[in-house]
Amino acid sequence: MGGSGSKAKGVWPFSGNSSDSGSDGNEQSLARLKGSRNATPYVFTRRSSLYYDEDGDLAHEFYEETVVTKNGRKRSKLKRIQKNLIPQGIVKLDHPCIHVDFPIVLCEV
Repeated sequence: MGGSGSKAKGVWPFSGNSSDSGSDGNEQSLARLKGSRNATPYVFTRRSSLYYDEDGDLAHEFYEETVVTKNGRKRSKLKRIQKNLIPQGIVKLDHPCIHVDFPIVLCEV
């Protein structure tokens, strides 16, 4: 599903301890840490990978059948449509998932 991790080094968005991140002097990471102090480790929504076409159909990919004549022979090919597609947007998950950057080991084997 292509989750992306945080790019800030040494800053965990879910940690409540801000004494470790104050020593690096990076103001942006401090602001990010202060703003996410009340963050939840759960993800409730995600960006959908589905698209709507001109007819209102919903799918990952759309193809159009084209007829190609080569050496007097008709042959049909599928041409992928990439124009005039509208992304579905943000969808709500059926059950919450744990965020990618959650710093706790849940299961140890």
